[in-house]
Amino acid sequence: MNKNATKAEEEWRKELTPEQFGVLREHGTEPAFTGKHHDRKEGGTYLCAGCKAELFSSVAKFDSGTGWPSFWAPKCKESIATQEDTSHFMKRTEVHCARCGGHLGHAFSDGPKPTGLRYCINSASLEFRKDQNDEEKDISR
Repeated sequence: MNKNATKAEEEWRKELTPEQFGVLREHGTEPAFTGKHHDRKEGGTYLCAGCKAELFSSVAKFDSGTGWPSFWAPKCKESIATQEDTSHFMKRTEVHCARCGGHLGHAFSDGPKPTGLRYCINSASLEFRKDQNDEEKDISR
């Protein structure tokens, strides 16, 4: 991981909410259907809540029915990093912010076309920036 936005643990604790810290820095997961972005439909960009890197576009967001924001691709493949996660007796692909190393969620191979991928991301790890040009773009599918 290219950790260009590295900070000491105490700096992260001061800047993030307890929930954001638990997800981004301690690899936690928010309960399904509780995050503020799981059913968001506006057009815009999802940023890392830790370092504000652009991670996902609403254009690639879809309703996976899982209760977490799901995307079929990152905004730019260099914005995320992945690694194997074998915790909880499962083999999964963990997704991180490439800039700060914050835990975002997991990627699975059961997503829609064109990639066939589902990036299942915690709302707590994201901030949303609404499109300036398209205030009411509805991305629901």
